[in-house]
Amino acid sequence: MSVQKDVILPGATLGVMGGGQLGRMFVHAAQSMGYRTAVLDADATSPAGLVSHAHIQTPYLDAAGLAELARVADAVTTEFENVPAAALTQLAQSRPVAPSGEAVSVCQDRAREKAHFVACGVDCAPHALIDTPEQLAAVGDDLLPGILKTARLGYDGKGQVRVKTRAELIAAWDELGRVGCVLEKMLPLAYEVSVIVARGRDGQVVHFPLQQNLHRDGILAVTTVPAPNVTDAVSQQAYASAHQIAASLNYVGVLCIEFFVLTDGRIVANEMAPRPHNSGHHTIDACDVSQFELQVRAMTGLPLVAPVLHSPCLMLNLLGDLWFPDGVAEQVEPDWAAVLALSGTHLHLYGKTEARRARKMGHLTVTGATPEAAREVALKAAAILGIAPF
Repeated sequence: MSVQKDVILPGATLGVMGGGQLGRMFVHAAQSMGYRTAVLDADATSPAGLVSHAHIQTPYLDAAGLAELARVADAVTTEFENVPAAALTQLAQSRPVAPSGEAVSVCQDRAREKAHFVACGVDCAPHALIDTPEQLAAVGDDLLPGILKTARLGYDGKGQVRVKTRAELIAAWDELGRVGCVLEKMLPLAYEVSVIVARGRDGQVVHFPLQQNLHRDGILAVTTVPAPNVTDAVSQQAYASAHQIAASLNYVGVLCIEFFVLTDGRIVANEMAPRPHNSGHHTIDACDVSQFELQVRAMTGLPLVAPVLHSPCLMLNLLGDLWFPDGVAEQVEPDWAAVLALSGTHLHLYGKTEARRARKMGHLTVTGATPEAAREVALKAAAILGIAPF
């Protein structure tokens, strides 16, 4: 594959909107490839800002901050789905931005996201949009029980309420502030999977092996690769759907689509994230190219390569709860030495200055010669850390 003439080569500066852990891992990947980096985030102690060559400490829509990022960066990406799409659109007036503000705006709104799935011919859960009392009253009984989700600004289980009855639905809409919502019918779920794709400027698309995910309290807890329960039919449908969704968005960058696999074998799209994803963190240690390197390649016009999983693995999310064992008030550092004494463990902490319950503090990837070997070690590590078995 020949490299495009307008490729942005190492030595250039890559900008990222958002300073969280995804930005931090992007910065590490970009720097390892020889790029300089610039992060725009208002938090002086943001994980990505702490390790970047430049940290522009302003809000996302600050005109001076955006102008400075456009000045120092040769291309820009985002690490957070709730970065204002308008900021990305503004930056795109003078710099390549991947993904585009328009693509991100679709992912930011559950109503537009569902409509996009439908337009692509990808199945999703039966649902209804609720913006007004009249729409609330018109909801059909066939959508209950369901999950009421805010159309915007929800993630990691936030902005979601399970409802069984019409009375609970009315109360939940009040609880969520009567903002625009989507009510999704609860379906008989067998398990959850996700697909991470990378799409280049030339339309080339590659994907990582399907990932099987376990969520607890709306937050990803464990990712297993290869996905132990999937059939070839489920894998191929998920890959095809993900490629179609990315192409129809004219997407450039890394995109994650989460799917529900139902008890009858059907697969439905749940949601998508316009960035690298928590379920893809294992790619740093278990694949020959990580999701963050593909993010760099896509935004710079470098060739994309189909990733290869070289080691079966499990990824454990490390939440702030682990720093407060048995309900203690003062935070206690987990026993990393005991965890790292186990063969195949790879610890990634995000440099956050304070542990809080439900806060993502890091992840642990366990690789092994076989899926069974990786799972055995992962369960031992979970026992040491106080993570419930899976």
